[in-house]
Amino acid sequence: MPLTSLSRRRWLKTFACSALLGFSGLTLGSDAPLKIGTTAAFAPPLEVAVAEAAKEGLKVDLVEFSDWISPNATLAHGDIDANYFQHIPFLENARQEGGYDLVPVAPGVLNNVGLYSKKHKSINALPEGAKVAIANDPVNGGRGLQLLEKAGLITLKPGVGYKATLEDITANPKKLEIIELEAVQLVRALDDVDLAQGYPHYIRLAGTLDPHSALLFDGLDHPEYVIQFVSRPQGKDDPRLRRFIDIYQHSPLVRAALDKAHGGLYLPGWEQ
Repeated sequence: MPLTSLSRRRWLKTFACSALLGFSGLTLGSDAPLKIGTTAAFAPPLEVAVAEAAKEGLKVDLVEFSDWISPNATLAHGDIDANYFQHIPFLENARQEGGYDLVPVAPGVLNNVGLYSKKHKSINALPEGAKVAIANDPVNGGRGLQLLEKAGLITLKPGVGYKATLEDITANPKKLEIIELEAVQLVRALDDVDLAQGYPHYIRLAGTLDPHSALLFDGLDHPEYVIQFVSRPQGKDDPRLRRFIDIYQHSPLVRAALDKAHGGLYLPGWEQ
């Protein structure tokens, strides 16, 4: 039976603590459900896939995390079987920083990321000294800086790409005050800043802004940002996981849920 939101949160607290403390009370049996970690933005279509899997006798539990660190720590520790919330650049950074032995298994969706504002109608309307919020993790922060460069607001060192940091800014003519925040909190910062890097799926969940209203999108031409199903190496060929991924990628009901969750601001990465 899929977990309720409350029970997921309670389950998460138990296993996040377990992962951090370095022990687990979990004992897997041969008929144990497949456990997949995710975040709120990706949960609704996954929940439809869980229901579809249940019709085929495949038990799947979703574990919803509220940050972008715990899903990999919990997976590396073995308390879940896979996660779905990150693209490959983020995974590569997590492996380097956390020492996690994790691998991409199959592609999910490619999401647009944009620059949003509640205070200004255009990029040109930004005042000198405007406050701008971007993600604080190394990869998504770099994506935010690339967006600012695309908008003509800053200039970055040539060739730095998504690995850009604040130190790579070579020109900032409007003297923007760039603030780094946890990516999942950026939507909440829109009341306090002039401009923020935004993820349409989180903005849709917040319900405070039209996700299509970004002043600029980075475009759906960055295959490196396709969200991935990720597992430990020994679990990448788990037939339960492979079957669930197939359902996610090919079920008409899941596709309808993806359309509802992401609108026209995504592409199915497995079709690219």
